[in-house]
Amino acid sequence: MHNTPPVKARIALKIDVATYRAAFQGVPVLADILRRHRAGASFVFALGPDHSGRTLSQAFRPQLHGRAAYSSLAEHFGARSLFYGSLLPAPNTGRRCAEIMRNVCYAGFEVGLHGWDALQWTMEVETADARWSETQLDRGIDAFEKVFAARPKLHAAPAWRSNPHSLRLTQRQGFAYASDTRGRHPFMPVWNGEIVRCPQFPTTLPTLDELADSARPDPQVLRDRLLALTAKISPLHVFSLRANPDIAKHPEKIEELLTGWREQGYEITSIQSIAASLDMDKLPRHEIMVGTVPGRCGNLLLQGEEFLSAWRNPS
Repeated sequence: MHNTPPVKARIALKIDVATYRAAFQGVPVLADILRRHRAGASFVFALGPDHSGRTLSQAFRPQLHGRAAYSSLAEHFGARSLFYGSLLPAPNTGRRCAEIMRNVCYAGFEVGLHGWDALQWTMEVETADARWSETQLDRGIDAFEKVFAARPKLHAAPAWRSNPHSLRLTQRQGFAYASDTRGRHPFMPVWNGEIVRCPQFPTTLPTLDELADSARPDPQVLRDRLLALTAKISPLHVFSLRANPDIAKHPEKIEELLTGWREQGYEITSIQSIAASLDMDKLPRHEIMVGTVPGRCGNLLLQGEEFLSAWRNPS
């Protein structure tokens, strides 16, 4: 018997759709699972060409791809995706999967932008200039409008990577909120003293592949490790799940996770639902840091300390 938590406990589920095969095969299965479990979610789509095959020339530099420490290229991108942009033409996900994406929106799930070319963003954004950043974002927004006939409200940077130009653009381009970071709770981002008025809803939990301690982990062990982290009820979590074609082969893995969270007392919802319940003007301001998280290769954007906290609370 599980006691009902004293506060409304929620997990916002963010589904990262970075490749064509993920959109074509993984998304319909995930959407069906979520509907059957009456769970909400935010699906974020990369809408341009899928160049996953370009990773083959950098196979031994996982920090460039932002993949989990023990995952292979095939596990991270999908085996067939590794031919796109190398041996096979790069499919344009926004054009070829537009109907699938619109069906997700029609089913009541939130949809957001996960970039134009997710791989190019992941590999180049850290050192990119303002023009490159604006071009990438403009292409993604334009493609999003073509699919959904509306501008995106949610931005989610691929691999939690970005730069000051791109963060500023989330404000300038009118995004209501973003999930570009890893952290502890919603906040207003500050980069080198500059406040960016686009609230961040950071991923607060490790991803399933980050919890692995070997190249062939037991999926049930990963699920149990994640459920152990949420066993102590927290009012709010954001969990990122990478849509993968293999989800279609083992949908029970996701169903067991959703059931476990329900039994723990959580409502599974979207970032949009969380944002609607908060007063954005009262969010704390936190510095943006660049660093690493256990189980993942390469740098990410992290939620730092509250802005000017050292000045207000001198040691």
